[in-house]
Amino acid sequence: MIANTTQGGGDGFRLKLNKWRRITLPAVNVLVSIASLWGMSMANKDWGSGFNNTGWGWGPYLPPNQTQGPNTINVGGSDNWHFGFNYTEWAFQNGPFYFNDTLVFKYDPPSNTTFPHSVYLLPNLWSFLTCDLRRAKMIANTTQGGGDGFRLKLNKWRPYYFACGERNGFHCNVGRMKFMVVPFFRWRH
Repeated sequence: MIANTTQGGGDGFRLKLNKWRRITLPAVNVLVSIASLWGMSMANKDWGSGFNNTGWGWGPYLPPNQTQGPNTINVGGSDNWHFGFNYTEWAFQNGPFYFNDTLVFKYDPPSNTTFPHSVYLLPNLWSFLTCDLRRAKMIANTTQGGGDGFRLKLNKWRPYYFACGERNGFHCNVGRMKFMVVPFFRWRH
């Protein structure tokens, strides 16, 4: 039991702590990451209802990336997939992404002058936040990002958690090579 309570006469309600709990640095990082993701999702004022190009309400509002058909999106834009780029911020700024859009991961193949990169699909939010690759699935190895890049179609309505798996999660954790996408459905008018 972490705490017990007592109630009494004029003192009212008191809380007595039986044990001190330590909050570790990884736990703090996870809490900060969750708060950041929540804050970013709440800050995007272009999603949802509200004022649109025809007035108030649910009119024919089209979010920034809305088109009539699927998009092909280069991950990282012209910066491609590399160490030190904030892909979570990139995904937030370039979203929303839609069902059947295709993500293209372009990165240099391994050489004497470049570090290798890969693409992993992480199984859940906790693995994404902690860069835990133990149950992740490699979807593109270190050579598949060359040329036209590795392509992945967002063909399921579910969260996709992407990360670079190189150096046992170092590229994910320190290099910020991770992002998540939950594809939206397109609304036809």
